[in-house]
Amino acid sequence: MSGTRMPAETDPHERTLVAWPTERRRAFWEGQVEAARDAWAELVRILAGYEPVTVAVDVGELDSATVRLGGETAVDLVEVPLDDCWIRDTGPIVVGDRHSGRKAVQFGFNAWGGLVEPWDRDAQLATQLATIIGLTIRTAPFVLEGGAVVVDGRGLVVTTERCLLHPNRGLLPGGAPRTTQALDALLAEWLGAEHVVWLSDGLADDTDTDGHVDNVVAIPRPGVALLQGCDDPADPDADTAADNRVRLTAAGLDVIELPVLPRTERFARVVEVPYVNLYAANGVVVVPVTGHPFDEDALDTIADCYPGRDVIGIDGATFAFGGGGPHCATQQVPA
Repeated sequence: MSGTRMPAETDPHERTLVAWPTERRRAFWEGQVEAARDAWAELVRILAGYEPVTVAVDVGELDSATVRLGGETAVDLVEVPLDDCWIRDTGPIVVGDRHSGRKAVQFGFNAWGGLVEPWDRDAQLATQLATIIGLTIRTAPFVLEGGAVVVDGRGLVVTTERCLLHPNRGLLPGGAPRTTQALDALLAEWLGAEHVVWLSDGLADDTDTDGHVDNVVAIPRPGVALLQGCDDPADPDADTAADNRVRLTAAGLDVIELPVLPRTERFARVVEVPYVNLYAANGVVVVPVTGHPFDEDALDTIADCYPGRDVIGIDGATFAFGGGGPHCATQQVPA
């Protein structure tokens, strides 16, 4: 796949893909599936004001989406077999190819190293959605979740060692172990990576994904990294953020840090809600907020990083209760 490159999230989109929370994961949501659907619907309604949104809904569950989103003209509901709602990790990663245009990549998926079962439907979701939206499909022979990488669209990829090197993601082609050298080559082949920045970790409490990078870094434009900090020096995330800053700076990036990592309670559980698990669509950035006193400063900083886009806060606690945020719940289709 020489000539391939994954565009930046800030490049123009054809649409956004979203996966609707499923009955199959009701137990994982501790019975809060309807609250999850309300949160997803709010996210979809915001995005539909700026670009088309295709919502994948599990077979037999279309009514639950139609009652919330049926009046949205920019929203297309499609029935597709689903296991889960985190389409950043299960949906197609669309790359550009200078020889033959856009292609959708179906990476391997094993539910974050076997975190939850079953996952057989989600392991084929990228292929099914790519077929629906009319894209050529390429199948990669190794496991990679979309939330495990952030890119600048010019060949820079940022990831974390804890996630991408974790043995629970399986062996690489040919039965090779997961090493930085081998993954550098695969990220070059499949995403067009010319430079991979390896951070040590994401958030310490992110045991679901083993430290996805999209909880700690966003790339608003080439040469700039928006870093999730931590305001509690006793929290291991503070040390991780300091180390991530050093590594990003050493890679030549200007680092803008959001120094507060909000925590809040949702459904009797304390959750972390990182601001950088945001999603940049055409003309808008959707940012998870909690009502924390720092929210306004965070939104102002993000607005400075994404000029020309509206910046809209969305209650991030329900997303975080399920293990993610607006970025995890979306996947862009580049124009």
